[in-house]
Amino acid sequence: MIVPSLGGAMRRAIVLVMSGLLALAPVTSAAAASAFANWAAIVVAGDYHAHDGEPTEAFDNARRDVTRDLVRIGFRPANIREFSVRPDRYPSAALDLSEPQTIADGLWDVTDHATGGCLVYFSTHGSPDGIVVGEVMLSPRQLDAIVGNACGTRPTVVVLSACYSGVFVPAMKAPNRFIMTAARADRSSFGCGTDNKYPYFDDCFLRAMPASHGFPDLADRTRICVAGLERETGMAPPSDPQIFMGTDAAHELPGW
Repeated sequence: MIVPSLGGAMRRAIVLVMSGLLALAPVTSAAAASAFANWAAIVVAGDYHAHDGEPTEAFDNARRDVTRDLVRIGFRPANIREFSVRPDRYPSAALDLSEPQTIADGLWDVTDHATGGCLVYFSTHGSPDGIVVGEVMLSPRQLDAIVGNACGTRPTVVVLSACYSGVFVPAMKAPNRFIMTAARADRSSFGCGTDNKYPYFDDCFLRAMPASHGFPDLADRTRICVAGLERETGMAPPSDPQIFMGTDAAHELPGW
């Protein structure tokens, strides 16, 4: 069958229709991801001991795979700094040492050239006094100062995977911040054994990220996942992960 050639007017009409359809098409993942292209991030494994004192890879596994998934949603690798208590164990990862001053310097450095928002992620042990970072305990006020000095009033996401990490919320809450913690201030979190690939919270954070559309959605999905995982494994009392969203963060945080 011979198809008649289209006239100029018909071709122009088709072009206009196709242009309109493209304009109405949903934003692609690559375009959405660009919202984080100028964000700064630090991802910290603050310890390498299991709850029984034996070595564990759980915290560094979380550090590695959270970094991987941040890149997947649009963070640039050059704008992410990773920290480990045992950086020499992972020579291909170009890690810095997990200790407070090095972390503070690293966050300051990356925010100097990545001038969008900030993301701060810790996976470690915790106590009612703070979180473990190498050989020391980092208090809520100390972390608040580190984040405040580097990130200021930029949109900021703080994720703390540690026992008792809810203790950080009162000291760190601010209009520009979105905070997720693995447990409330008087509860343990779980999954820090020698056989765990990740702590429960990090595991659920990573499971939830592909189906989520932004940090508030991710936080809700992570909480649901943690509760289910604790029920399945008989862990009690529930860790009860905490979420805080500042008034500015509510409309400034991009999605993916």
